[in-house]
Amino acid sequence: MRYLLRKIFSNKQTEERPHMKMNVFSSLDKNLEFIENQLFHSSDLKWRSIRFNHLEGLIVFFESITDQQRIQNEIIQPIEEKREGNVDKVITSLEITKKSDLCEVPHALIQGKCVLLFEGTVEVYVVDVTAVNKRSILEPENETVIRGAHDGFIEHLMTNLFLVRKRLMNPNLVVRYYQIGKATNTKLALLYMQDLANPDLVKEVDHRINSISMDTIFSPGFIAEFIEDNPYSLFPQILYTERPDRVVAHLMEGRVTILSDGDPSALILPVTFFSFYQSPDDYHRKWLVGSFIRLLRLMSFIIASIIPALYIAIIGFHPEILPENLIFSVKSSIDRVPFPPIVEALIMQITLEVLREAGVRLPSRVGQTIGIVGGLVIGESVVRAGLISYPMVIVIALTAISSFVAPSNEISLSTRLLGFPLMILSAMFGLIGIMFGLLFILIHLCKLESFGTAYFAPIMPLRMKDLKDTFIRFPIWSLNQRPHDPHPKRLNQERNSREWEQDDPGKE
Repeated sequence: MRYLLRKIFSNKQTEERPHMKMNVFSSLDKNLEFIENQLFHSSDLKWRSIRFNHLEGLIVFFESITDQQRIQNEIIQPIEEKREGNVDKVITSLEITKKSDLCEVPHALIQGKCVLLFEGTVEVYVVDVTAVNKRSILEPENETVIRGAHDGFIEHLMTNLFLVRKRLMNPNLVVRYYQIGKATNTKLALLYMQDLANPDLVKEVDHRINSISMDTIFSPGFIAEFIEDNPYSLFPQILYTERPDRVVAHLMEGRVTILSDGDPSALILPVTFFSFYQSPDDYHRKWLVGSFIRLLRLMSFIIASIIPALYIAIIGFHPEILPENLIFSVKSSIDRVPFPPIVEALIMQITLEVLREAGVRLPSRVGQTIGIVGGLVIGESVVRAGLISYPMVIVIALTAISSFVAPSNEISLSTRLLGFPLMILSAMFGLIGIMFGLLFILIHLCKLESFGTAYFAPIMPLRMKDLKDTFIRFPIWSLNQRPHDPHPKRLNQERNSREWEQDDPGKE
């Protein structure tokens, strides 16, 4: 089945056109004509005449994506003041390169650079004058915390790199740039710690990124589908985040991060199942409180995926499990409902997903109102109409609340989707169907990998030392080793201790 799906969705590339190469003409008019033809005489393509070293020249640029003030200050003004000299030394821009291939000029222009051409020369100067229009640095709405930093990534790659380097002032932080997408030329940055990240991991990520072949790459979501180990799995194998502090924490564990220009999301890999239930807030509270909250999150995964199926199985196959007093209450409620429990559950779950999606798409204030009013009105109406029983409304409400507890939206959505096959199995086979479904999920989690890392680590394979920061969080000073799952170069951290207690003469 998996082989068949791969054959259906395989995207073998057709034969690629060879890269054309054309030398720069000595005539300005011919060069300008070639550039305009290659860019289809776009209306925002502008040019300006200049004169330098007694030669006529042109500055060609896209007014829509270049900073024209920089063109004036870094190129035109120095040239008008000097009139003669070496172009490389006269222009004050930090990034200037020479090119002899005229076919590369249109690609440079669409990246926000400008081009200097001179009469009688067979080289062009490419100067980076890209305009930067970016929004303010704000806290991510999907990853709010009570304590800790309240800044988040934005759609500008350099700003995101600044936010990381500001927190991690370490010379071992390495940044590698990539450009993917034959039509979009999206710029990526791969971040890792040279002294911590496993070289095999970095090499594998580099290989997978370079293997991406597609015309259009817009966001990390595109990249994740190309590089994740098992694209057919319901469980996310790459962690999305918009928080710089979360990225830095994972970099210091030996993981790698991918940032994309034009998107505020960062991809962290490799990750385990338990990484999706960890939050920065866990480390800003006392360890006992943080451990309790984390256990609640993990329990919410079980509640959100199992509770509807468990209710269907008990009502349809095993009512004797319920206490006697509760049986009469439930029976009086479900007797008025013309549908079996599986139909009730599907109606309510689908209605809930529709309300959730509507709340996301609508403006924030209106979306909250629609969610609250819609839930109350629809829930009360369907019960009064005898279409749904009161216990089913309670079960679905508990399921919805539990699914939203997870800090990661990706694992939250996966949890809600897991409930559907479990409900069908419970309607067909009762508790035995649920057990088989859970067993299949557990086997899948144990087999799943994320860039060579066991997805269900440190449970499978079992590593006792890593359990200190899995279900619960031990005190920070007791976490003397990094997690083993990314296979970092160094497991041991700088010693965390409370030696002041031993040095304090007041302590007995």
